[in-house]
Amino acid sequence: MKLDSDDFRVPPGKAISLKKWPTLVKPEYKSKQQYHQFLARQVEQLASLQRLHYASNRYALLLIFQAMDAAGKDGAIRHVMSGINPQGCQVFSFKHPSATELDHDFLWRTTQALPERGRIGIFNRSYYEEVLIVRVHPEILHSQGLPAELLDEKTIWRERYRSIVDLESHLYRNGTRIIKFFLHLSEEEQRKRFLARIDTPDKNWKFSLADIEERKFWKQYMRAYEECLSATSTRHAPWYAVPADDKENARLIISKIVVDTLGGLHMAYPKPDAGRRRELLAIRKRLVK
Repeated sequence: MKLDSDDFRVPPGKAISLKKWPTLVKPEYKSKQQYHQFLARQVEQLASLQRLHYASNRYALLLIFQAMDAAGKDGAIRHVMSGINPQGCQVFSFKHPSATELDHDFLWRTTQALPERGRIGIFNRSYYEEVLIVRVHPEILHSQGLPAELLDEKTIWRERYRSIVDLESHLYRNGTRIIKFFLHLSEEEQRKRFLARIDTPDKNWKFSLADIEERKFWKQYMRAYEECLSATSTRHAPWYAVPADDKENARLIISKIVVDTLGGLHMAYPKPDAGRRRELLAIRKRLVK
């Protein structure tokens, strides 16, 4: 594959226009068979890097997935991470916060789920919901029990962006590498996928009337995503806006970005010191006998 991860990276400090950002690009594969070959190769590389990542135990890797409904987050996670050892990976899906979670700051519940060193953590939705869905539906914000003086919508989103950037900078300084994926789906492609969920019996469970209601706020969501990506894509915690109208191509892009990121870390298998080496040789001698 000739994919360049930087083609999909949201430039730090620059405003992004999602109208100008593609939801569909020329696919890397020429057939379904070639797609499966490419993905299998990427999954194999990722599995090898994950074993090294787990053994070296120096970094943590956090993958964040955000998107509109039906963009393919679940499928991307399932296919791209299919070769990963479950012992070294944790997946969290964040739904509506509980009463206990609402009694804490908006970063509290996700902070508890951060990956340990040597592991890969995956957030299927994340603390970014607090500047996306909450921004589109301000009534949620007003039900969170915050002091009245903090509810100024002219400043609260900027302040939350700052809190997020500060957190991600702190995590970077302590060995956590963060990759953030926005699966950029077109409104028309979402419509087609919703119809497929209705027409395919084993996909009916994925669809609800609430999904249709949220389509009414498409423009508001796009504006919220534009501001969020522009404000929080940094050199140390970049956003990648992945064209998602082609699910298979999106998976290839995501897998390439993850492989490139892990491959760029300074990792090595632990080397035994002289004492440990003597111990191993002694054990080997006993086993040979």
